Amino acid sequence: MEIDKKEHWETIYKTKELKEVSWYQPVPQTSLDFLKKYNIPLDAKIIDIGGGDSFLADNLLKLGYSDITVLDISEEAISKAKRRLGSDAKKVNWIVSDVTDFKPEVKYDFWHDRAAFHFLTVEKDILKYQEIAREGLAKNGILAIGTFSKTGPLKCSGIEIKQYSEQSLEERFKPDFTLIDKFTVDHNTPFGTVQNFVFGIFKIQTRSQEVDN
Repeated sequence: MEIDKKEHWETIYKTKELKEVSWYQPVPQTSLDFLKKYNIPLDAKIIDIGGGDSFLADNLLKLGYSDITVLDISEEAISKAKRRLGSDAKKVNWIVSDVTDFKPEVKYDFWHDRAAFHFLTVEKDILKYQEIAREGLAKNGILAIGTFSKTGPLKCSGIEIKQYSEQSLEERFKPDFTLIDKFTVDHNTPFGTVQNFVFGIFKIQTRSQEVDN
């Protein structure tokens, strides 16, 4: 029986405290390091896919970023983030939507996704995500995707996920995107367990690259 994804995540966020979820990370250092490494300017258009009530938006605001969008399927997750941020919540553009239903109205310079993409296990949804990402990414924008690796968990919050290796993540986004970096990193959960993530950093494939390849 297929679960109702929105209802599932609304229940999770209504019944779990912030430190009771495995993805809790008060300082998302890996993600923040991307900003410096790829020279993401303070006026860049940034979107956090599946950001929910994560602390990325908080940290981006502290650093002086001024054009931040957070998209999540759960209205409760976004409500929690808004309450935590208080008046600063008005500085963020909040979108409640399943990412596969998302219709970007602007081109983003930095598309960040830590642990949303791997919940897509059906081919049509994966292809739809790639189509939306390509549509929503600026010409010279950065696409940063983090998923559970082949040594990571098989499920998250009771839902099966799709694991990736560095190679399979790169292959997944070809030919529309060019991989510019890849690595794995361990995330220490509040429960004392370790989850291994693989990250792929991409740019949109240009016509000249298509010819060269």
